[in-house]
Amino acid sequence: MDSAELLDIIEQEVQTELSRLGSSKSLYADTEGDMDAEPVLRAAADNAATAAETFEGWDGEVFADAAEHARSHYDDIVAELDDHETGDPPAAVTALAEADGEIAQLGATVGWTLVVERKSTQSSGYFTGQAQPGTASTFRSFGDDYDAIREAALDVLDDACDSEAEYEQAQDAATAVIEAAYDEYFETLESLGMNPKPVC
Repeated sequence: MDSAELLDIIEQEVQTELSRLGSSKSLYADTEGDMDAEPVLRAAADNAATAAETFEGWDGEVFADAAEHARSHYDDIVAELDDHETGDPPAAVTALAEADGEIAQLGATVGWTLVVERKSTQSSGYFTGQAQPGTASTFRSFGDDYDAIREAALDVLDDACDSEAEYEQAQDAATAVIEAAYDEYFETLESLGMNPKPVC
């Protein structure tokens, strides 16, 4: 196995989960049904801030760069808010923080980028619909950073993994992050009286 195969396997294994996390219902879940601009921004800011804190606690250039990107995203997002006090981390970041060891941390980072990339696309679409093209463009621009973080993590995985078992360890960590995000999405929508399954 190599990192390209690993990414394909991850995306195929959790294809349904990623599809639903990239749907408009995902944004509805993140804001607990409060689909105004401020809750959308606050949910994204919480994700960026808590992810940055996690990456800052890990050793390695990949994680330092990921922290820098996440901090930059946070600054861009909160510039749209009057004030922001960071809340609890979303489930994806909690699962990210639980990764233990370089290989698991790299895998979890890949999983995190797959989740937040889709959520940022939804946020961009939301602000386009709200006739706020500047904010929509800000979220759209995050996609290049997520690509860069993911590619860097995959490159290092190819250097770090000496066996199929180690690639599988990275795969497990990535899917754990995605599944945590999906479980949170599913449970939140159910609590709001919505059917989480259909993609919209």
